[in-house]
Amino acid sequence: MDQKTSQTTTTCARCGAVHEGLPLTWTCSVENGRRVYFCDTCAREHLRSIEGRLDSDWW
Repeated sequence: MDQKTSQTTTTCARCGAVHEGLPLTWTCSVENGRRVYFCDTCAREHLRSIEGRLDSDWW
């Protein structure tokens, strides 16, 4: 059920980092029915919370 988007940039929901296109190393999460993306640095920093399926509000 992957959907192609016409999005030109992706922004990290945690630190605000911006990347052109959809970076392969970033993490995607669906929270409250919307997709949010986290850069590889933020994803590494909060890996245990992601694995525990905690919403990013609890990090």
